[in-house]
Amino acid sequence: MNVREGVRAASHARHVGPVYAGWLLRMQYAIGACLLLLGMGTAPAMAQPASAKPARTVLIMGDSLSAAYGISNAQGWVALTQERVARKKPGWRVVNASISGETTAGGVARVDAEIKRHKPAVVVIELGANDGLRGLSLVQTKANLERMIKASKASGARVLLVGMRIPPNYGRDYTQGFERNYRDLAKRHDTAFLPFLLEPIMLDRASFQRDNLHPTAAVQPTLRDHVWRALVPLLD
Repeated sequence: MNVREGVRAASHARHVGPVYAGWLLRMQYAIGACLLLLGMGTAPAMAQPASAKPARTVLIMGDSLSAAYGISNAQGWVALTQERVARKKPGWRVVNASISGETTAGGVARVDAEIKRHKPAVVVIELGANDGLRGLSLVQTKANLERMIKASKASGARVLLVGMRIPPNYGRDYTQGFERNYRDLAKRHDTAFLPFLLEPIMLDRASFQRDNLHPTAAVQPTLRDHVWRALVPLLD
C-alpha cells in the first residue's frame, strides 16, 4: 500500500465507523504485506527425507526347540538372533511363528497364512523332531517339509532348512532315513542347510533340561551362533 492509498483508506474510515474502519485498515495492510512477500518470491521447499524402507522379514517356522520351551521367550535362540539382527543387519527383523509340539503337518497347515501375513524374504524351517519322536511316516514327513519349502520359494523367499536327528532306539533304517530326508530336500530344492540344530550341545547332558530333550537357557547363545552361520549369508 502506497501513501496515497493509505490516505484514501483513512478518509474512508471516517465514514464507515471506527470499529469497521480499524478492521478495514488492518486487512488492507495485511493484503499489502502478502503481496510484498509474493513479489519477493518464495523460499525453496526443503527436501523431504526419503521414507524408510519396510524391514525385510525372517520367518521362523519351528517347534518347541525354537519356541523357547521351558525358558523365557527372551532367552531363546530365536530372540537372541533377533537382537543380533537388529545390531548387525539393520533393515531386517525376525518373526517367530514356532509352536511347541508342532509337527510338519501342522507346519504345512499354517505356512501359507504365515507367509501371506508376514511376507518374509527368508523362511527358516525347523520342524520334524515331533514327527520322529512319534514314529510318523518318513514319506509323509518328507512330503510335508517339501510342501513348506515349495510354498516359501513360490513366494520369493529364500529358505534355510534346519535338520534334526532322533535317538537310535527307533531302529537304524528309520533313524538314517529321518536324517537323510533333510539332506535330500536341501539338495533337491537348493536351499541353505543346517544339518542338525543341536549339534554343538548334543553330547553334553548338562545342556538339556530335565526332560533331556529341550536345551537350557545357558546354551541358547550357542544355538544362536550355530544357526547364525547358516542364516547370515541369506541376509544380503
